[in-house]
Amino acid sequence: MTNEKNYIEVNKQSWNNKTDVHLNSNFYDVDGFLNGASSLNSIERNLLGELSGKSILHLQCHFGLDTISLSRLGAHVTGVDLSDKAIENAQKLSIKTNANTNFICCDIYDLPQHLHQQFDIVFTSYGTIGWLPDLDKWGNIISTFLKPNGKLVFVEFHPVVWMFDDNFEKIGYNYFNTGPIIETENGTYADRDAPITQEYVCWNHGISEVLNSLIKNRLEINSFDEFNYSPYNCFRGAVEFETRKFRIEHLDNKIPMVYAVVATKKKQQQVIAS
Repeated sequence: MTNEKNYIEVNKQSWNNKTDVHLNSNFYDVDGFLNGASSLNSIERNLLGELSGKSILHLQCHFGLDTISLSRLGAHVTGVDLSDKAIENAQKLSIKTNANTNFICCDIYDLPQHLHQQFDIVFTSYGTIGWLPDLDKWGNIISTFLKPNGKLVFVEFHPVVWMFDDNFEKIGYNYFNTGPIIETENGTYADRDAPITQEYVCWNHGISEVLNSLIKNRLEINSFDEFNYSPYNCFRGAVEFETRKFRIEHLDNKIPMVYAVVATKKKQQQVIAS
């Protein structure tokens, strides 16, 4: 059986397996993106603010659409992802779009071995932390790569969503992190009928675990918001009630589906000897 020790290998293969399907899916609409469409949603766009001249570290960037979209807003962006196939395609898309981006292929816990600079902003969004077993290490990575007074912008699917079974009919999973969840899926959220099958290992993380991991690593929480919709049609039984806003039809607006955190890295206080 797959265990936590080889989750990186399993998940890397899983994402490599999905990448070609995602590149050719309507969900990601790469053609529209190449014609100038932004992949960013209003939630993160509003939180990011003015980006001209800013340096951004984009963690778990997949094949780089958001990374390049950030660069189109005037930022210099470094994207990081575990999947070598995704990073290879991110680099191709960056060349096609003449984007101001760099890409690194590694597990984000290993990033200090590959990158030696700090950034104005660390950005990560939608379906990222569920692939990580240890959020204290995640918080440390964010703090390490942020400049003093640098900003984290983090948008993620709400842990309440991950409690449900695939059809949102019953509670199937623990809200809290009780260890690795090892499953096999057919298809992918971007194309449920795709003829692929992959095993994966993930973890559920409650809100308190997320916020405390940041606080422990010298990040001050500036804002925390919850949203009763998803900007992506990636869940079974979802309906679009406004443009790019989806809810589970029979649950309507009754559950949170996304949350967002903005946090600032505190400056270290100097201790003056008396």
